[in-house]
Amino acid sequence: MKQSFQTLLNQVGLTALVTASLLSGTVQAADNNDHLKSTVDQQAKLLMNEHDISGMSFGVIIDGKSHFYHYGLADKKAKIPVSENTIFELGSISKTFAATLASYSELNGTLTLEDTADKYIPYLKNSTIGNTKLINLVTYSAGGLPLQVPDEVKNNKELLSYYKSWQPVFSVNSKRLYSNASIGLFGYISALSMDADYTQLMEEKILPSLNMPNTFINVPNDKMADYAFGYNAVGDAIRVNPGMLDAEAYGIKSTIKDMTQFMAANMGLVPLDKDIQQALDNNRKGYYQASTFTQGLGWEMYSYPTQLNTLLEGNSMDVVLKPQAIKIDNHPTSILNNVWVNKTGATNGFGGYIAYIPAEKSGIVILANKNYPNADRVKAAYTILESVITH
Repeated sequence: MKQSFQTLLNQVGLTALVTASLLSGTVQAADNNDHLKSTVDQQAKLLMNEHDISGMSFGVIIDGKSHFYHYGLADKKAKIPVSENTIFELGSISKTFAATLASYSELNGTLTLEDTADKYIPYLKNSTIGNTKLINLVTYSAGGLPLQVPDEVKNNKELLSYYKSWQPVFSVNSKRLYSNASIGLFGYISALSMDADYTQLMEEKILPSLNMPNTFINVPNDKMADYAFGYNAVGDAIRVNPGMLDAEAYGIKSTIKDMTQFMAANMGLVPLDKDIQQALDNNRKGYYQASTFTQGLGWEMYSYPTQLNTLLEGNSMDVVLKPQAIKIDNHPTSILNNVWVNKTGATNGFGGYIAYIPAEKSGIVILANKNYPNADRVKAAYTILESVITH
């Protein structure tokens, strides 16, 4: 009887201990969530006040769990608040989708990154760009293609003529010069390899495979009410204008919910078709070293843990606008996980940033309907993630 009573006491004690532990965990989680919200609130207020930003959305993943925060107005005139349904322009974050399409194409055997451009566009045979490998186009190392396709190029015939006559500024694989004209052509060729239109392939295959139902190149009529207005430096309401290779380089529009899903997918946190998952993972192979980062497909990657100054240097306007010396890897690295992976993006009326750390199952997306400095986007993201990730 005494032994049975002691056993009962032990069981009661164990139950109390487990209950206390669970309660402690619940309280800790609540405290962490409150701390995260407080930090995001603080950063949103700081950015919106300093840069006169009308509306912002933040999607944060911490240890695999998603959190969403919305601020301000998507449309100032109509006084429509930002919500999880608000559609923002992604600008150059779109390049990460072009890379995904190409990686998917490679897995399906329709192209290899070592192919040259003239394999898919015979018109470019016997030209410098025709002899250029796809890997150089996607990693901005083809010899100095400019940031933008020249304004005077208005149609596909003029576009191909421009590429055929283009001459490099420096040798292939010697420098990185960030370029819509470079990765735009790469995305165009990726779709050609699959005998499809880029926009159609992206909207009907890639985005549905990523479970991103509210992400588009062309926002449909029934979603226009959710499409935010961007605001330029003088406060005019604007949206992106069409341009050559815009879909491939800067044309995607999305919501914070979809972009957080995209971020989770890149970290392997959601179930996906195996080829799409492999395509996302392959984008994190490194192809060369720049001063502060490793160049992936669409992404820049920094050794983790990293320092804010390192991220600021890698995302500076100098790196965007000026040639950068690079050190080519003879072979791509393995898929990198212990890295800070990031991409900035902007149009004249929108500014965005996405950063994630696969090894931590954590990351952040910041979307705003104002183009404001990259440095402040990076600082906000770094401050938020560092406040909740324990190394």
